[in-house]
Amino acid sequence: MTELLFRDDAYLKSTSAELVELTDNGGLIFNQTVFYPIGGGQPSDVGELISDDLNLKVREVRKGDQGKVVFFVEGSTEGLQIGQKFEQKLDWSTRYGYMKIHTALHLLSVVIPLGVTGGSIGSEKGRLDFEMPEPLENKEILENELNELIARGLKITESWITDAELEANPSLVKTMRVKPPMGQGKVRLVRIGTETDEIDLQPCGGTHVKNTLEIGKIRLGKVENKGKSNRRVHLHLDT
Repeated sequence: MTELLFRDDAYLKSTSAELVELTDNGGLIFNQTVFYPIGGGQPSDVGELISDDLNLKVREVRKGDQGKVVFFVEGSTEGLQIGQKFEQKLDWSTRYGYMKIHTALHLLSVVIPLGVTGGSIGSEKGRLDFEMPEPLENKEILENELNELIARGLKITESWITDAELEANPSLVKTMRVKPPMGQGKVRLVRIGTETDEIDLQPCGGTHVKNTLEIGKIRLGKVENKGKSNRRVHLHLDT
């Protein structure tokens, strides 16, 4: 099993890690990782693996079997040795963009309180698909509501519940087609606001900022009709 350092500290930009396995398809498995593997609509992190004068570009990171995280790099992995030490170094500007967009999408699900049927996260933009039979009446009002929430400087915190507790509280799950990360006995909840002034609470395994002020201003983009009762709402960092 790979230790997921990003889960405890999403702001950790690098770490020392030991190569513990080489896969048949050219993947690298380390004892721990600051790189987030693709999942839940969030892309995998990219960056570098550095060992002495060797510098490998990380092109993708994926979840493997038995809790392992598998790195795929550009170029050959020939000559790498089990036990070899590497510095894992994130492309931080890209990751931080993911964190801002991911948190903003949680807030979008607050101002549009409908079932979520899909989503995608980028470093500068993202989108959610909603079960929405009728078109939005006033996108500008929703954009203002979203930016007002961001401007409140709301804290983002995490807590854990058991799989059984989540099954007993199905209303916590907003996504209709994507199951929350379960199967390890516990599930992480991401809260925006406080227990006494809670804006949002939902299970999520992704990375988020610590305070909504870090997001900056958000601009809502186009709204697309994606089939019967399904509409796609785009948002952008207003840089």
